[in-house]
Amino acid sequence: MPEFCKTEREGRLFIVTINRPDVMNSLHPMANAELEKAFDEFAEDPELWVAIVTGAGDKAFSAGNDLKFQASMPAGQRPQHPKKGFGGITARFDLNKPLIAAVNGVAMGGGFEIALACDIIIASETAIFALPEPRVGLAALAGGVHRLPRMIPLKKAMGMMLTGRRVSAQEGKELGFVTEVAKPAELMKEARRWAGLILECSPMSVRATKEAAMKGLHFASAEEAMKGTYPAVQAMIGSQDFVEGPRAFAEKRPPQWKGR
Repeated sequence: MPEFCKTEREGRLFIVTINRPDVMNSLHPMANAELEKAFDEFAEDPELWVAIVTGAGDKAFSAGNDLKFQASMPAGQRPQHPKKGFGGITARFDLNKPLIAAVNGVAMGGGFEIALACDIIIASETAIFALPEPRVGLAALAGGVHRLPRMIPLKKAMGMMLTGRRVSAQEGKELGFVTEVAKPAELMKEARRWAGLILECSPMSVRATKEAAMKGLHFASAEEAMKGTYPAVQAMIGSQDFVEGPRAFAEKRPPQWKGR
């Protein structure tokens, strides 16, 4: 059984909870390895369509890298992150299934990078975001320095990254990297609501949309992006859901999605 994370299944929904509340859900190599396995399970199971990641307790989503653990390592050594990145997620570029971050408190450094790697961020009113690595002689190299400037205006991102300053949930929403702010007691309910809205849609269409949107960002123009080739789009066109959606609409009934 995993020691540093918990997983739950609720129908098509998969919930991953970082479970090191005694150290603000910071991650060491063992926790990273467990999270990578958890997200592997989500990625590989055709019955799971949406995932939520959150932190145990009410203080922290994740404070990022466990610096105390790192400091205890022999000189010259550094923690090795899994192949799929910090938290088993920041370098998982081939996942077309949607991810929701339910940020229940502090999301610092690698914790913020985990949230940025998700498609939707639902933040508690008490959530705090920062990339404070320069303050401890490091840099946010698990995607933070690249994802944040792609999500919010460059000067705003640089202001955060070069100072390591802390940003509230409300400011994060105003800047544009937070999707929704919820009261602390309502956070998971709100995250599940968003997951439910996604689950009303065809999973084939959702994956095609995510893949086209994310890979399309690699192109210099919308015209080039629209001419790109996206395997998930081809899979959607050849799926049963592609037939079921228009048929259900014409018959005025809820669609019965198959995910294939």
